[in-house]
Amino acid sequence: MAGNQTNDKSYRGDDLIQAIIQTEAEIEKAERQKASAEKRMNQIRSSNTFKAAGRLKNFIAKNDRRLEFEMLEKELEDVRGKLQETYMELQLARLDDRTMNSVKIQRMVKEMKDEAAILGYINEAIKQKKKHDENYRDALTYAARLFKDRPPEYRHSIYSKLLEGMKVEDIPEFMMREALLEDPLQLKQAASFRASLNMRIRRSQLGFMPPEYMLDDKQRGYAFADKLKVRRPWVSESTYTVDALPFEPGTVVKPVDGAGARGVYLIHDTNDIMDIKQGRGIKTNDDLIQSMKNDLISGRVEKDDWMMEELILDDGSQARDVKFYCFYGKVGVILEIERYPELKYCWWTAENERIVTGKYDNSPFKGKGVDSKEVEMAEMISAQVPAPFIRIDFLRSDEGLILGEFTPKPGNYDEFDAETDQYLGDLFLEAEGRLMQDLASSVSFEAFKSLSW
Repeated sequence: MAGNQTNDKSYRGDDLIQAIIQTEAEIEKAERQKASAEKRMNQIRSSNTFKAAGRLKNFIAKNDRRLEFEMLEKELEDVRGKLQETYMELQLARLDDRTMNSVKIQRMVKEMKDEAAILGYINEAIKQKKKHDENYRDALTYAARLFKDRPPEYRHSIYSKLLEGMKVEDIPEFMMREALLEDPLQLKQAASFRASLNMRIRRSQLGFMPPEYMLDDKQRGYAFADKLKVRRPWVSESTYTVDALPFEPGTVVKPVDGAGARGVYLIHDTNDIMDIKQGRGIKTNDDLIQSMKNDLISGRVEKDDWMMEELILDDGSQARDVKFYCFYGKVGVILEIERYPELKYCWWTAENERIVTGKYDNSPFKGKGVDSKEVEMAEMISAQVPAPFIRIDFLRSDEGLILGEFTPKPGNYDEFDAETDQYLGDLFLEAEGRLMQDLASSVSFEAFKSLSW
């Protein structure tokens, strides 16, 4: 009992000491603020602006404070400018706040735009990120160097941990050499589906068009499907401008060069038209034409070049999309989409197991999945494309899967979570290796070569 009384006194003593410390700190803070205010007032009175008033200061001595107020207002404007700079620095510093999340960041960036400070913010954020990345890279690289002379099991343990915080371009050469040993360091974190597709696009900018981009053209894609005897919708031989488009029930109208269901319309009947991307009904042909023109004006569709194709239905309802992410003869993941009455998504493995990928996680549903023959068909098609990756999109109909289109650059491919991005990145690299071996073995790809740019 006595011991408890001693402890109680000790706790009360600690509380009292902490209260005294806090009070002293607040007093010191107040004194600093007072000194700072006095210093600022002296700076204002000794500033060039104030001195420039010359003889007019005599009026101030005669109790006319108007001019002093003007001088103070001028200095206040300078302070406001500096305050804006400080505000910018504060917002940039918040990016490193570990409690921040995407919603808070978006709100903060929107606030900078509303304050007409977005361009300056972007420039400073870029500078800060470059320096931030450089500092972390230097720190992690130096930490790795400290273990260069330790036994292999020590090095691999530390290097594996460090790889979790490194992008592939951050990994120093001496760490990469560990991946070439008989007992190699595993570079799982170095693989990235996002990075692989980004480099594919960059390669196209350098004048080396990836072969799979040819299939981005729907008419070439259908010609390729015909070569492989794969069922696909019938398609109009001609393309149309908006004003020349024929209105035919039982058809789909879509841009010749489009993606992500933008500008795609299902014409069930004369008064039953569905805008797929925006999930809304359209009642008349005139309304359809106006909606297509709005697609062009808004940029949702780039060119006034449209095609018509067969409307595929599943038991009288809108067909579901089944999209196979294919890696030169191997299916990685499968996306099933239900578009009506509301947009929902479901992800599958090639073994027909439901998974979460970090993409579209907010609107899932339990889809129908796929069977092994459907996976085999997708893998057969992708093995005829001389590219490490192509997404093959089907529609599920009363007749089974019907090919819809080929997609070499899937929309929002950057939204996969880290685990899925690495997994698909490994599949991309494996596919690239198999493809190089087949090309070296003179695999012909006859169906693909029959197409022309």
